[in-house]
Amino acid sequence: MTPGASQGRDTRFLDPALLARLGSMELKARTVVEGFIAGLHRSPYHGFSVEFAEYRQYLPGDDLSTLDWKVFARSDRHYVKKFEEETNLEGHLLVDVSASMTYRGGGGAMSKLDYAGVLAGSLAYLMNRQRDAVGLIAFDDAIRLRIGGGARRGDLHRILIALEQLEGGHRSHLARPLQQVAQAITKRGLVIVLSDLLDDRESVVRGLTQLRFRGTDVIVFQILDPHELRFPFERAARFRDPETGEEVTADPARVRASYLDALDGLRGYYARELRGAGIDFLTLDTSQPLDAALVAYLDARSRRH
Repeated sequence: MTPGASQGRDTRFLDPALLARLGSMELKARTVVEGFIAGLHRSPYHGFSVEFAEYRQYLPGDDLSTLDWKVFARSDRHYVKKFEEETNLEGHLLVDVSASMTYRGGGGAMSKLDYAGVLAGSLAYLMNRQRDAVGLIAFDDAIRLRIGGGARRGDLHRILIALEQLEGGHRSHLARPLQQVAQAITKRGLVIVLSDLLDDRESVVRGLTQLRFRGTDVIVFQILDPHELRFPFERAARFRDPETGEEVTADPARVRASYLDALDGLRGYYARELRGAGIDFLTLDTSQPLDAALVAYLDARSRRH
């Protein structure tokens, strides 16, 4: 579940530059998922494939007759086929639509919101393919859109249409919608958060850990633009906060080191606190293929049982 997961695989169909040129969200999601699955089947990483969402590792005491020897031949690992009640998953995709998510660095193929939308659509498509129920929530300082979870093709279509129409909203306040989600979820499932997490970090962590402590599995994808990650600016310029409208004039050469230190501190804080609470956390670069996120999802799903 590392960003290097794409090494050795053809990731052309997961490239944001290509995906941005495609038409509908359904086409984008299908292209990503089918390209990703084809890559897994050609991958040198044995035993890590979409099919394994239908299996779990053998545990002492399991009936030996449930071992799948075909899977063993491919992976050199012992897996048993899950029973139907073990395979059911209720997934919730939480997409940040706050104003900061509309940022796209110079020449970038996608804004952070575009990238989050395509990733959410791909995850929904993959969940539906695995017969899992999936719902969608879009939020900024409150929940702006909610589509209840379902596993039918029509449910997926509604989500993909909604993702296609997402627009940037107001200021972010992740803690508030997270509290509403925690109160609404009655069945153990999986919550996937897609956000730049440019918010009050303590309240974000409190909201996410509240979900985790209620028994919900949580994956957090922090989505950042390459310009945010590397601050490549050279000339003095006015920088504007898209959520507050506040502007500041700065010489990039003089502030670059302190900016990058602050960003590293924020990312380090999230990584330490969230992983310490049993929450999967991964930073995504909007110029990079989406496969690292899909691998992280499959990895988290396979560990649920």
